Amino acid sequence: MGERSRGPTRRGVLAGAGALLALAGCQGGGDGDSPAPVSIEDGENCVQCGMVIADHPGPVGQTDYRDNTPAGHGDPATFCSTTCTYRHRFTKEREGWTPAVTFLTDYSSVDYEVRTDGGATVLTHHLEASAFTETSELTVVANSDVEGAMGTAIVPFSDSGDAEAFVEEYTGQTLPAEDIQRELVSRG
Repeated sequence: MGERSRGPTRRGVLAGAGALLALAGCQGGGDGDSPAPVSIEDGENCVQCGMVIADHPGPVGQTDYRDNTPAGHGDPATFCSTTCTYRHRFTKEREGWTPAVTFLTDYSSVDYEVRTDGGATVLTHHLEASAFTETSELTVVANSDVEGAMGTAIVPFSDSGDAEAFVEEYTGQTLPAEDIQRELVSRG
């Protein structure tokens, strides 16, 4: 599989402009109750598995629990993959935690590359706050030929057409991010 680069998309430019407007609104006296994504810093560990997030390829995630904070971590809880994001969320929901919002890397809004690394086809990661979109707005590609930090990547897109194009090139199937079930992210 060859390298694939994507230039800035109309949707990505609009998302960036929306993020700037949202930030301006927060400073202009907004209610401040709406959690926003944050940039994931170099050296930050995945709350679920402990891996250093920036050291691994593929989509990453974050969940803001607001009323509950993972031990030793502030909000949001950050993750090395879509898989770890959902594994943690499912575990915490069983414990009575309710996420205020979950964000995943939005590959419709970033310039990404798919490349071969050590024999595996991998996708670049994007850790800046502007790369994240709420799960309620995302379609994911599951069971593709592309690897992430925790094996086969679950790749999110805000544009379902981008998700379908990804499936055409790298196989898999699409589903709404909110429809991910425990079985899809279970070990083994």
